[in-house]
Amino acid sequence: MTKCILACCLMICSLMVSAQTFRHYTTTEQKEWQSTSAKLHAKAAATPLLIVTGQEKGHEFKAWGTCFNELGLDALLLLTDEAREEILHNIFAPDGQLHFTRGRLTMNANDYSRAWYSCDTVAGDFMLKYFNIEHDKKNVIRLIKMAQKYQPALTFWMSPWSPPAWMKINQDYPVVSSRYNNQPKEKDVLLYDGVANIDPDEMKLLGNRNNVFPRRLATQNFMIQDPRYLQSYADMFCRFIELYAEQDIPIDMVMYQNEAYSYTPYPGCAWTAEGTRIFNACYLKPTLSRKHPEVKLYLGTFNTNRYDYVETIVDRLKDDVEGLGIQWECREHLDRLRQRYPSLHLISSESECGDGSMDWRAGEHTFHLLCDYIGRGCDEYFIWNFVLCDNGQSPWGWKQNALIQVDSKTQTHRYTAEYHAVRHFSGEVVPGSRVLAYKSKNDCQGLPVIVFARPDGKRVVIAANITDQPRQATVQLGKKFLNQLLPPHSFHTWREK
Repeated sequence: MTKCILACCLMICSLMVSAQTFRHYTTTEQKEWQSTSAKLHAKAAATPLLIVTGQEKGHEFKAWGTCFNELGLDALLLLTDEAREEILHNIFAPDGQLHFTRGRLTMNANDYSRAWYSCDTVAGDFMLKYFNIEHDKKNVIRLIKMAQKYQPALTFWMSPWSPPAWMKINQDYPVVSSRYNNQPKEKDVLLYDGVANIDPDEMKLLGNRNNVFPRRLATQNFMIQDPRYLQSYADMFCRFIELYAEQDIPIDMVMYQNEAYSYTPYPGCAWTAEGTRIFNACYLKPTLSRKHPEVKLYLGTFNTNRYDYVETIVDRLKDDVEGLGIQWECREHLDRLRQRYPSLHLISSESECGDGSMDWRAGEHTFHLLCDYIGRGCDEYFIWNFVLCDNGQSPWGWKQNALIQVDSKTQTHRYTAEYHAVRHFSGEVVPGSRVLAYKSKNDCQGLPVIVFARPDGKRVVIAANITDQPRQATVQLGKKFLNQLLPPHSFHTWREK
């Protein structure tokens, strides 16, 4: 009798495995997150885009996150209490839609602050007597508290855009002069060995850069290379961590600079390779180790595709850091970086911000970025602005995208295509999932696809059709096949039941 029951149980289990089903979510420009069921098949409907044998170990994905900026707070405050709470719940709550658990911060102003500000404006204050976060308490910290209401376990990392102006050779917050700042044009000679003819389009997000960014590298550090300044700046990082901890905002990782290779009209700071080495190895690393050994030091953020330059810097600092922050053009070198530095973690430190269109095309690009960064080795992914007004224009002339667009006239909001692109990933791929296989849109003629295994053993398949025609997609999972006809311009997630 016992043997008969055991045989029946084995038969039932076998039937269950052979009839594996998935919950299938679909988003198009017309309808988002439509739910149906899908089953594995014994035969392939087309040549598999991916083959997953079940033996892949894959790399672990750790966290989804976003950045906290003043203009995001301003957008949220235009909405009703009900609408604001809905957004925050959807993005941060464990039972929401995006499940973000990480945040990125800036020390001093960034390009999505309302205006320039610094935590210490007193020139020569090397002892940091006047260093404070009072400005942040009224603004960015207010936004963080809104998010912590729904996700109390939020953790954070920080990078500055610019040191205080008095710590820089140009004594100002930008790198180059512009109609959006007050820096005298004659100071532009500081960037390139006395050459003043800086291309005003150098920092354009779109257009032809001749496949090299930046086209010319800064020839000197804008951070003053005096030991008093360098040590005081390292101390600022630690003081910032301590003051934020007093606000119950835990910072567990820092990077020395956002985009040291963007020579900007908004807050920024150019660094040379040698300046980067000296500050990180001789000042920031030992100061953190002494005062905050629990805080990790990552190197970045890297936004240049000059691989030899990146390699020179990382080779010198690989023993002092735990990982690299990769964004924009440096994504081109993810494979080479992962191969050369297997012990370093790679994160996508900032998703590309677009041009303020907030349309379906922007959503498809973000979907591609999510696939590409994570599929090629990044274990954390950070969205830049999660909410902005209108066309997302900053005080320095940028127009950027966001997950949620607020109409300042009607004081209403909408979830953009980028929001739904992110939801197709973070909605079902939980921290601790492993990336089993990936094929880019270029490898699959416009059908990017990536496969994860969650900690509970359930598989998640994510794909998109970014072409103008319906396309048959097949993914082989073991000896079975997931077959699906994908409508044109559509996002898809299949989560094993």
